[in-house]
Amino acid sequence: MLHALHIENLAIIDRLEVHFEAGLNALTGETGAGKSILIDALNLALGERADPTLIRTGADRLRVNAVFEPPDDPDLRVLLDELGVEPEGGLLYLSREVQAGGRSIARINGQPAPLSALKAIGEQLVDLHGQHEHQSLLKPSSHLEFLDRWLGEPTLSLRAQARDTVQALRQAERELQELTEREREREQMLDLYRFQVDEIRKANLQPGEDEQLETEARRLTHAEKLIALAGGAYDALMQEHGAYDKAATASRNLTEIARIDPSVAEWGDLLEGALAHIDEVARSLRAYAERIEYDPARLEEVIARLELIKRLKRKYGDTIEAVLQYADEAESKLHALATQTERREALEAQIAELQARASTLCEQLSALRRAGAQRFAETVQATLRELAMERAEFIVEVRPKPMDLSGADSVEFLFSANPGEPPRPLSKIASGGEMSRVMLALKAVLADATPVPTLVFDEIDAGLGGRTAHAVGEKLAQLAQHCQILCITHLPQIASRATHHLAIEKLTDGETTRVQIHTLEGEARVGEIARMLTGEPTETALQHARELLTTPSSKHQ
Repeated sequence: MLHALHIENLAIIDRLEVHFEAGLNALTGETGAGKSILIDALNLALGERADPTLIRTGADRLRVNAVFEPPDDPDLRVLLDELGVEPEGGLLYLSREVQAGGRSIARINGQPAPLSALKAIGEQLVDLHGQHEHQSLLKPSSHLEFLDRWLGEPTLSLRAQARDTVQALRQAERELQELTEREREREQMLDLYRFQVDEIRKANLQPGEDEQLETEARRLTHAEKLIALAGGAYDALMQEHGAYDKAATASRNLTEIARIDPSVAEWGDLLEGALAHIDEVARSLRAYAERIEYDPARLEEVIARLELIKRLKRKYGDTIEAVLQYADEAESKLHALATQTERREALEAQIAELQARASTLCEQLSALRRAGAQRFAETVQATLRELAMERAEFIVEVRPKPMDLSGADSVEFLFSANPGEPPRPLSKIASGGEMSRVMLALKAVLADATPVPTLVFDEIDAGLGGRTAHAVGEKLAQLAQHCQILCITHLPQIASRATHHLAIEKLTDGETTRVQIHTLEGEARVGEIARMLTGEPTETALQHARELLTTPSSKHQ
């Protein structure tokens, strides 16, 4: 509910603070006293368009701050969470500043916020009824929601099932569409991965193979030189008078010396070992030379193999191990792409099943709506008759539309004030008072269904009087038991039923004009009701006012 409205420098208001209560709040005063300015102020706080001409003469800016106690409504909680807004002490502060240059600044709980956020929150808190834009019931997009809320269970349960099913259907359709859009790319990647895996696997690479091949290539390339060098080394060791013969002669001499001088015996042992090593190296050289052969065909084969390995390494990795790892990864991707065909088939089956289920749910939901629309229209029409609109016609039009999260129906409220006039959308109602009574009838019927906690009625009493005024006042009082109502009125029959009465007064000293507002109780309220009755607080008017204030219908819980 709306707790308070703080206004600075708006039109003829210099500074004003208004407090509201639960139930029916009546705002009364002489014509031109500034009642409609309060609605302008609330509109600004709710994110409506700002007009710099509203700034009080001599001021450079206007400010409006509305203090709300938000309802425990799931939709509002979701919105506040999305905006990152947390009530302070259970209260929400929506404020607006409009500067003379045209700049507008919106704040939520003191923090700057986009105007769209202010407007979105405001739509969850207040419905303004009269010649204003902030009216949810004038928006055809909300009519389906109101009808479903009024119908209650099982409509809401069926709608939730339809919503969940359609959401799942849309998700499956999006996934299938993505698969379809990527089909050409998928085929290209399949061909690429198949080629790459085949190229690598056919090469039959072995880790370390490239190093072995490089060694073999060098040996084959220099075969003649290696044979000559090995033969020369062998001859130097083993030919007559070669290293082996000379070492053997030295060994024999050391043996003779050791017989005379045992201290050199260990030298002989060393030389014996050297002879064994020379012999072993010589045999190895001979075997090495025998193994080497000049084989141009094998050299060509090795070079070709090395070139293949180099090409694969340039394409897939710096080492044979990296190339083989790439092949493993490509095979995994190939498998994943190949299974998309199975996923496509599964999605197509899922979509067919979801489409059938969604269609069934939407048909059931449409049947409930069509049956309930007539009952709803009759209920609203009966309420309109209580509000002196006996000849009015109210129609709930349910039309088919493409299936979406709300079902397969489009709902719009149509109204005709007089016989012979074709029913038209609510937004086409020309009369402000007529519009407000239609809104009152709808709100009365939807009292338990609509979550908006504060309703504002302006000009609801236009053209009313007598029995109709009493009926409107009684209907407002009944509605106020479900939500907070702010009603600007000139009718004592309506003001007398308020649980909180505010009188607005315009004061001037000849140079400046300002607005005051008072909470009326006791005799002060009796006097205001009397003024509204006759214009003058005569004894007769005062007595009539007391009667209005003490009749059973004006006492509310």
